[in-house]
Amino acid sequence: MHPRPIESPFYRHSARALSRSLMLLVLAGVSATVLLQPAFAQKSEVEKGIDKYRELVADGNPAELWEVEGEEIWKTPAGPKKATLESCDLGRGPGVVKGAYVSLPRYFKDANAVMDLETRLAHCMKTVQGIEAPTVSEYNKGDHKKIVALVTWIATQSKGMPVAVPQSHPEERRMYELGRQAFFYRAGPYDFACATCHNADDQRIRLQGLPNLTQNEPAGKAFTSWPAYRVSNGQLWPMQQRINDCFRQQRFPEPIFGSEVTIALSTYMGVTGKGVASLAPTVKR
Repeated sequence: MHPRPIESPFYRHSARALSRSLMLLVLAGVSATVLLQPAFAQKSEVEKGIDKYRELVADGNPAELWEVEGEEIWKTPAGPKKATLESCDLGRGPGVVKGAYVSLPRYFKDANAVMDLETRLAHCMKTVQGIEAPTVSEYNKGDHKKIVALVTWIATQSKGMPVAVPQSHPEERRMYELGRQAFFYRAGPYDFACATCHNADDQRIRLQGLPNLTQNEPAGKAFTSWPAYRVSNGQLWPMQQRINDCFRQQRFPEPIFGSEVTIALSTYMGVTGKGVASLAPTVKR
């Protein structure tokens, strides 16, 4: 078995130190350039600096370590049934992983539910291997670690392929509509919605760009940006964990793993981002 990269303090420390050094170098260059430019050019120079930083940290994406582990988990017999996951149907037929990531969430007749990649893998772990599905309220713990590795490997098999989240089944269309409503729903102590930050072009929080998720290309890129290795904390986050953190930032109650609202929001982004080439796995600061 390959060591679990998420449990290596030395590796996390090294990745953080490298990312901080690169960020300081890039931002120093950006600051010097911006001070010499007219006000109307500042956004352009900042964007160039951020792009350069992303290029630097993306060279040798640590997510490759999760990819290796995910493939091994997929092919290794486990659980009370001593079975591999190679008979798991991710929507393209038993054992087919290529193209699965870009065509989920989708309706599965055997579960009578719309599932994203994470919940479908949990379903297969239970039905194929006899491993109880994770019922975690926190991510990257217990069996969810295995799901993170599996998602990363499977997502890699669809890199460059166009997003094609289906809408042929009534439940798929219901999930899209639920996701659309959740995206625009305002509530909480700050009267926030997902749309508060992601419903307009050229918005930003500090150095963080906020993609307009109501538009095709930004929605597709955001949809396929996860799983992503986060250099700030040395963790690899899948989509459900990213959505959970969005709820936390809005001061909403945080959804647990497998909550319908997380799958609905993924469906909304995936359908909106139809045809955009998949990027995952990526690197985030």
